Amino acid sequence: MDLRHLKTLIAIAEHGSFAAAGDAIGLTQSAISLHIKALEKQLDSKLFDRTTRPPRLNARGRTIVDRAREIIEQCENLSEAVAGETLAGTLDIGAVPTLLSGILPPALSAIRGQHPDLRIRVSSGLSADLVGRVHNGELDGAVVSEPARLQTGLSWHPYAEEPLMVIAPKGTPGKTDRELLLAGPFIRFQRFAWAGRLIDTHLKDRGIRVSTGMEIDSLEAIAQMVAHGLGVSVVPDRAGSALPENIERVAFGDPPLGRVVGVVERRDNPKAHLIKAFVAILADLASEPRRR
Repeated sequence: MDLRHLKTLIAIAEHGSFAAAGDAIGLTQSAISLHIKALEKQLDSKLFDRTTRPPRLNARGRTIVDRAREIIEQCENLSEAVAGETLAGTLDIGAVPTLLSGILPPALSAIRGQHPDLRIRVSSGLSADLVGRVHNGELDGAVVSEPARLQTGLSWHPYAEEPLMVIAPKGTPGKTDRELLLAGPFIRFQRFAWAGRLIDTHLKDRGIRVSTGMEIDSLEAIAQMVAHGLGVSVVPDRAGSALPENIERVAFGDPPLGRVVGVVERRDNPKAHLIKAFVAILADLASEPRRR
């Protein structure tokens, strides 16, 4: 029996209709209907009175809901009981380059040390592309900055917030983010990345007219360009990475802006327990003091 179908049934009971349940758990109404039809076929019993609008649970359906809650609770207790055991299997993860070169290597090393039988395959790409691949089932999860809108059927697990910083060569005149940004040519982080769009939007909202000298898709390269006196920029202060010492840095925005980073997965992901362990390791690493 598919636990997803039982969870769908419980959601309908709690939210009162197929449509409301779909909104709550991130499924379309047609997907909800398919889950219920499959469950009724497997139980060989109708669970809803469909002469009413919306359909209501019948006596048999209410009984199954109670049993379903017991089953789900037992499964969750079982997951907790084995949480300390070694994990095994294969996890296909996508990551944006800014995280691939930051927190991901130590996270992969840590999870391999804790779970040597767990194999993780990693591919890189832009956030939107990776989230699409998760949605299509090509990836088990993706490490990305927070999407502006999460597609139906996906869940979001944030593990850190990374402050955005204006960085400038050491000795650049100016104390505020605006003064530093106007003090030299602007080295722009790629505009088609979600973080790049966030930075561009905030510059426009505040009327800060920067003079773009370069547009680069590598945060390490941007930091080195700034450290060598070639311009100013805005970058996230990433967990697992250190900005060069010979630069000025000021929080970007008032109040300061940041990007939230986390892992996207499908709501019905059969490897959710592996993703949970992976996110826990990322969160532990992100909570460590940033290196300077």
